[in-house]
Amino acid sequence: MGYEIIIGLEVHVQLKTKSKMFCGCLTGFGARQNTQVCPVCLGLPGVLPVINKQSFEYALKAALALNCQIADFTKFDRKHYYYPDLPKNYQISQYDIPFSHDGYLDIKVDGKTKRVGITRVHLEEDAGKLIHPEEKESQYSLVDLNRTGMPLMEIVSEPDMNSPEEAHAYLTSLKEIMRYLGVSDCDMEKGTLRCDANLSLRPKGKKELGVKSEIKNLNSFKFVSKALAYEAKRQAELLEKGERIIQETRLWDEAKEVTRSMRSKEGAHDYRYFPEPDLEPIRIDEKWLADIRKTMPELPEARRSRLITQYGISNYEANVLTQEKIIIDYTEQALLKAKEQNVTLASVTNLTLGPVFKIINKQKIEFSEFTRKVPPENLVSLANELDKKTIVSTMSGVVLDEMFTSGKTARNIIKEKGLEQVSDKNALEPIIEEVIKNNQKIVADYKGGKKSAIMALVGQVMRASQGKANPQKVKELLTKHLG
Repeated sequence: MGYEIIIGLEVHVQLKTKSKMFCGCLTGFGARQNTQVCPVCLGLPGVLPVINKQSFEYALKAALALNCQIADFTKFDRKHYYYPDLPKNYQISQYDIPFSHDGYLDIKVDGKTKRVGITRVHLEEDAGKLIHPEEKESQYSLVDLNRTGMPLMEIVSEPDMNSPEEAHAYLTSLKEIMRYLGVSDCDMEKGTLRCDANLSLRPKGKKELGVKSEIKNLNSFKFVSKALAYEAKRQAELLEKGERIIQETRLWDEAKEVTRSMRSKEGAHDYRYFPEPDLEPIRIDEKWLADIRKTMPELPEARRSRLITQYGISNYEANVLTQEKIIIDYTEQALLKAKEQNVTLASVTNLTLGPVFKIINKQKIEFSEFTRKVPPENLVSLANELDKKTIVSTMSGVVLDEMFTSGKTARNIIKEKGLEQVSDKNALEPIIEEVIKNNQKIVADYKGGKKSAIMALVGQVMRASQGKANPQKVKELLTKHLG
């Protein structure tokens, strides 16, 4: 029997505010354990929470970007459960009246666009973190409460995804949007983006949903894809045997690459929700939303479409350049300056996609560090030298490396290092004659009809000239010499 995979995701995004959700404690990552806490986030008797306005506005901004309907009235609730890293024994969250609902996110998989519904975006506070000693015989765990009370936004999708690939595309697009908005770093290594995945199977052609399993706390997109693929296979094998799927919470064991049972799935009644008595309900008016909309940047998909139209770059180039807002902001500044100076736009995009990314990866630096040392106008100056054929394209990486290291302009580096392209026939002839003399087999292949062999000779001349020879001129002279 064939089965259809049904996937819904619950994504938790930690908001990038300086203080916590309901108190003034700092939120910086990496502080010594239990040093960013206070009576409020520790849940001590007699304390009162106060809503962090910026976290609420960040969440509104995210909901608007996800095409959600915004409620004009919302409230916070208490969600009761005991866990060692939740000092109050309840979490301030939202239950029946979240601030947003009924949104959507369009994703692309295999060149096709699919719309994934967003059930709701709501706010809550984060719990702390348990630290389990590596020794298996240890009888204790440690708790770090620095994360307790961090502003956490939960984005709940509809069960509209039908493959691990669609789930991966959804998460990638979601992360991209959150980073564009500047509301979160979405760094899974730091735990600022976490994902719970719900998966069920149903016979193909049926509409009724099957019994789902929830896979908790997936901390990488790769693990999400692997866990979903494994869980779909596990459930299919059980159903084929005539066994029943149990609604439960499972964990992904990355070492064994399997999911394993954690506990039976709780329902809303288990949490004993009731309205948070220490926080006033919030009214959201149109003026407030209008002010937030003014602060929203152009989102990735819209920007991709505009870049293709405005600058004539390819779909592939647009996809790569828009993955991070800082990269496309820098590139577009360079493209605008290139237009003003009649520099070829392709030279700018090729430099960014090639030598610039190579430096970032080689030096293992943030893109912001590169932009400080090589501002957009300096990249355009290098593109201009390529257009004028002052240097060959293969030397652009050498020049850009030096620009990044020294802060000098492309023109000065080219002059100082003697990197100007050599097109003079009298300078190239002796090199060409020597290459022909030392590569008689390649010459014989060329004369025997293998015309592509000439490119091997061009490469030899380029090496002999230390990359400075004009390759078009070299090919022209070689053709003449070889008859």
